[in-house]
Amino acid sequence: MKDEYFDSEEFLDLLKEYEEALQAGMPVFLDADELADIADYYQMQDRYDDAVAAVDCALEREPNAVLPLVFKARDALSYGDVERAAEYLERVDDKDDIEYHYASAELLIAQNKIEEADALLRSKLSGMDSDDHQDYVVDVANIYSDYGVHDKAMEWMMRAKHENTDDFMELMARTLFGIGKYEDSERLFNELIDRNPFSKYYWNALASVQFMNEDYGASVSSSEYAIAIDPKDPEGLLSKANGLFRLDNFEEALDYYERYAEVAPDDEFGFLHQGACLVNLGRYEEAAERLEQTLELTPEDSPYLPEIYQELGFAYSEMGQPETALFYLDQTDSMDCDHVDMLVIKGHVMLANDHLREAEQMFKDAIIQSGNAPKTLLRIIVSLYDNKYVRACYKMFKKYFKIVGPDTNEGYSYLALCCWDLKRYDEFLDYLKTAVERNPHEARVVLGVLFPEGLKPDDYYAHMKAYLKK
Repeated sequence: MKDEYFDSEEFLDLLKEYEEALQAGMPVFLDADELADIADYYQMQDRYDDAVAAVDCALEREPNAVLPLVFKARDALSYGDVERAAEYLERVDDKDDIEYHYASAELLIAQNKIEEADALLRSKLSGMDSDDHQDYVVDVANIYSDYGVHDKAMEWMMRAKHENTDDFMELMARTLFGIGKYEDSERLFNELIDRNPFSKYYWNALASVQFMNEDYGASVSSSEYAIAIDPKDPEGLLSKANGLFRLDNFEEALDYYERYAEVAPDDEFGFLHQGACLVNLGRYEEAAERLEQTLELTPEDSPYLPEIYQELGFAYSEMGQPETALFYLDQTDSMDCDHVDMLVIKGHVMLANDHLREAEQMFKDAIIQSGNAPKTLLRIIVSLYDNKYVRACYKMFKKYFKIVGPDTNEGYSYLALCCWDLKRYDEFLDYLKTAVERNPHEARVVLGVLFPEGLKPDDYYAHMKAYLKK
């Protein structure tokens, strides 16, 4: 609805009046709600400073007006400043206004008080006119979707009547995506693209759905449409880079991460993954140089710092410099990350550089700290395989499955791979069959290199059985 209003002659006249008054240094004769609309428009155009100026102008005229204070509260919430958001909402005079009601619920959601927020939002439903019901439940679903509370978003969408409009279908598609119903979400985004084939937003959304559904080839294709519409679209460039990375096409992925970094130079994610591509390409010195440059531009509170140090550890390990690798990995000791996982990586580095005693101790420490977690045991055994200790890996897998019991779904693909390398083909077929039945995703990732490209895991067993009979 806002998009339609912003395209209307009425709004464009208001915007023109406001901007001409500013340019002439004249007083602005618009009310607070009109100025709040202008602020919303500027925010949609990524003109943040102009949006704030319009809201401040509104509050100078009407210090307790609902829409400007709600704008300020939401802006504070976007920075995680719950206290300031609450202060703005407290200043609102008309606490019966629906926008105040929505913002109050958002404040609760931001504090992770989901059920309190839901009770507040449901309290408005009783006695509501049927004409208002649809708009209200869709608005609430939108709020939950924006805050990533997708189960509640779906719950409220189920209260709505289906509308064959772009806005309703898009919200449903986003909600389905949020709860992991990727195929249903993909179907809806495809319908929206049929209606709006030149919407880069829909193409990028489709690429994201396909990526999460592990259909990486389709995801890359969809992102290419977004890039064709806007060659410098950061979301499209990043989406294609991520898809190519998952397809192990590291050379082309590197190119697209570099293109993404050109349009988003403040996002360390692009530089981190350039380093990861270079590591996977065996260009370790370049990787280390790129990752060390990345550290210089990365803020201290970046969630990507542990990954940067991890990739530096891999790079220096492959260059035969385990001490330097450990130096970087040790930087994560005080960070919010999986420290057991980092211990396994340190053990992997030591093993790769023939420091067997140190590797053994690090692996033992990881097992103890994890409480003998199967996930940790599995990662250590896989490290043995990666470092060419295939027979040791085979023996440890036999012990692993006795420990975790017969109901586990993880690890069979790796044991099958060990049997393949050791030419234990009868065992290989047995474990292959179990792997594809219990965990086809793991089977594709681990064993896909043994099969023709595009062959589905469900067909692995029959294909290999026929191959081994030749």
